[in-house]
Amino acid sequence: MSNHGQRILNLLASTTTFRSLDATKRLHALTITTPPIPNQSIFINNNIITSYISYNNFILARKLFDVMPQRTLVSYNALIKAYSRSGDVNEAWRLVNELMVCGFGPNQYTLTGLLCCEGLKLFQGYQLFGLSVKNGVFDVDAFVGSALLGFFGRCGCLDEAFSVFDDMKCKSLVTWNTMLSLLSCNGFVEDVKVLFCELLRLGVFLSEGSFVAVLSGIGGCEEDLSYGEQVHCLMTKSGFDCYVNAVNSLIGVYVRCRALCSAERLFEQVPVQNVVSWNMIIDSMVKNGRSQMALEVYLNMLRRGLVPSQATFVGVIESCIGLRNLSCGECVHAKVIRSGFESDVVVGTALVDFYAKFEKLISAHYCFDQIEEKNVVSWNALMLGYSNVCSSTSILLLREMFRSGCFPNEFSFSAVLKSSSVLDLRQLHGLVIRMGYENHEYVLSSLVVAYERNGLINEVLSFVQEFNNPLHVIPSNIIAGIYNRTGLYNETMKLLSLQERPDVVSWNIAISACARSNNYNEVFELFKRMHSAHVHPDKYTFVTGLCACTKICSLDLGSSFHGLIVKTNSCDTFVGNVLIDMYGKCGKIESSVKVFEEITDRNVITWTALISALGLNSYARDAVKIFNNMVLIGFKPDTLALRAVLSSCRYGGLVSEGMEIFKQMGTIYGIQPEHDHYHCIIDLLAKNGQIKEAEEVMARMPFPPNANIWRSFLEGYKRQEILQFDLYNT
Repeated sequence: MSNHGQRILNLLASTTTFRSLDATKRLHALTITTPPIPNQSIFINNNIITSYISYNNFILARKLFDVMPQRTLVSYNALIKAYSRSGDVNEAWRLVNELMVCGFGPNQYTLTGLLCCEGLKLFQGYQLFGLSVKNGVFDVDAFVGSALLGFFGRCGCLDEAFSVFDDMKCKSLVTWNTMLSLLSCNGFVEDVKVLFCELLRLGVFLSEGSFVAVLSGIGGCEEDLSYGEQVHCLMTKSGFDCYVNAVNSLIGVYVRCRALCSAERLFEQVPVQNVVSWNMIIDSMVKNGRSQMALEVYLNMLRRGLVPSQATFVGVIESCIGLRNLSCGECVHAKVIRSGFESDVVVGTALVDFYAKFEKLISAHYCFDQIEEKNVVSWNALMLGYSNVCSSTSILLLREMFRSGCFPNEFSFSAVLKSSSVLDLRQLHGLVIRMGYENHEYVLSSLVVAYERNGLINEVLSFVQEFNNPLHVIPSNIIAGIYNRTGLYNETMKLLSLQERPDVVSWNIAISACARSNNYNEVFELFKRMHSAHVHPDKYTFVTGLCACTKICSLDLGSSFHGLIVKTNSCDTFVGNVLIDMYGKCGKIESSVKVFEEITDRNVITWTALISALGLNSYARDAVKIFNNMVLIGFKPDTLALRAVLSSCRYGGLVSEGMEIFKQMGTIYGIQPEHDHYHCIIDLLAKNGQIKEAEEVMARMPFPPNANIWRSFLEGYKRQEILQFDLYNT
């Protein structure tokens, strides 16, 4: 071989070793200016093409390819793989056709490179599949089969992928991992477990990808948690418990299965962690209401020198929202700016949402403006922020959104409708119809609420009646609620009867409609049907049922409801207050007292209910004592509490106690007596023979006496005259 030939081969070796684009260009120049080396020119040119491609210089690689006097299959494969990786499927496909015209048969490297291209169409994949079978490449090794699995998986053709896997004679670990990953991504959890067992029976050495593939398919039930723990043991036994991707997949399993203690323990024990590991722990803590812990993990992450990613900042911003900590969120915002993520759409949208929820709309708008490529979620977050404070800016933002080329979705309309005026509402309704969202559950619900909020009840009822198909559950419940509040109980029941799958709200509205129309037998019948439909009652269901028991004074039914409330652990302060009232009005005062004592989080209504129950059952002095205890503890009585204690004094004839409390209403409690309070005190005085005092109280009233007050006074006056007449005659 001549000296210049040897120099070219030496330079080629140095280019491969040192990986220099300049060296590649010098080699290319040398091959042009010197005579070709016999039997080596194609080899050298192929290596130069490969070197150019490694530096992403496709132009020079293609120029050399086009001027090569002779090409081999390697020449074509290098460019086909390069074009496929860059997403230029058309050029890669043209080269495949060209090499076949030139008499070359595509091998596994040709087909694999093209099958891995994201832009490859389905019909082209089928053609390559057929070509691989025809040329015998499919059965040679696992390269083509594994690539076909990936291609059909990306296209969602699972049956074809299963068929390819079953037909493959040669399967590598990559093939098994690809199939496991494909099954996992499509939710075939049980199939993943079966296939993984088959892989274990083969006795092959697993890879990190094997564990990542099988763990990513495990869901969130108790059985999946047990399986994940078994895979965890196998990982430890196989020595993969220190591989960061496998560990992250295992943490993900524990998080999805809500085994947060196991996830955190694994996170603390493993020696290798990356930002993904930290992000998963932060995100799981935020979603499970442990925002303070999430913030502490984030600070610990910073102390260890890790650089936060998009997901890190999103999780931490959500934790600041959960903590209602504005200053902390502003500190995170400063870190976002220093990290260069302020213009990122994901982080920027999280900041917009953060400031909007604190009603810092100037800051929210500033963060919105910093986002370079805004998406519909960004617009929605800002519009919702303005809508929550009833600002018309949300309408202006919707118009600006259209001008920017971003089209609203159902959440956009729901946000804007929240604060729309009558004029805007009608325009938005027309826009909703034009964009085809009039049948969408969220949008329709928002429309109904907006019409009701603006007082356009007849309009909302008229346009809802035009629907041919049954309404979705949520808008149907809203309309039924409107019927119920306006006294159209038959319309309420008619609308709810059209629902195929009524939810607990639907049942509650129906039960409430029957109770409001005094159809108490139907209340209990609906409750039975609700139970038969396996819809679990909530506290509103129980409250309506208890009120019905109170109306018909049915202690047995009320006690049955109480038992079910205890069984379902549904007794909160709200339900407890109604129970006290029910037992009191049904004459079982000891049960009222017992329920009162069991309520840990008492409010003024709780105390009022017991005072009223004691008064109704002739325990007037106990009622006054409870009232005084309430005041001593620190509860400030409201008008209802004062009316309850005055009524108790009235029932028990406690004149001095009643007058004392009545005098304290304005001086101590700052509440001006209303008609009901005057009625209680005048009735108390009149019934106990103090007509003159009752008349004096009436004279000091800031408003004319009503019929009830006159009736009590006159009855007392008449009673006093009869008494005096009897005494005179005796």
